[in-house]
Amino acid sequence: MYAVVADVERYPEFLPWVVALRVKSRMSEGPHEIAIAEMAVGFRALRERYTSRVTLAPAARTIDVVAIEGPFHRLENHWRFTPEGAGTKVEFRVVFEFSNRLLQAAAGSAFEKVLMKMTDAFEARAASLSQDQG
Repeated sequence: MYAVVADVERYPEFLPWVVALRVKSRMSEGPHEIAIAEMAVGFRALRERYTSRVTLAPAARTIDVVAIEGPFHRLENHWRFTPEGAGTKVEFRVVFEFSNRLLQAAAGSAFEKVLMKMTDAFEARAASLSQDQG
């Protein structure tokens, strides 16, 4: 699961509403890989683009994302992956606040549905990749 979430360049292939993603830069900081990624998301006529700092820590099995430019007053998400038996326990936290209050109100009411749909997409992607390898 870590590899699926860490492969940000592939998000447009399987994540709903992600219409484009471009990694602007990559660098190493000790055991971490830092990527600056620009993502375009869209739903119907609404299109937004934002840039995030993605910190990948493969040995610790963590991924931390912080928006640094775009329509968010604050956007952070934190992933933790823990092996459990034949599978992986995935912990995910997200905090977001749009700069525009109207957009915040609209997004807030739909956020749980969006999160569930994206979770399903990550799980389906992982299942698809494991079938391809097995």
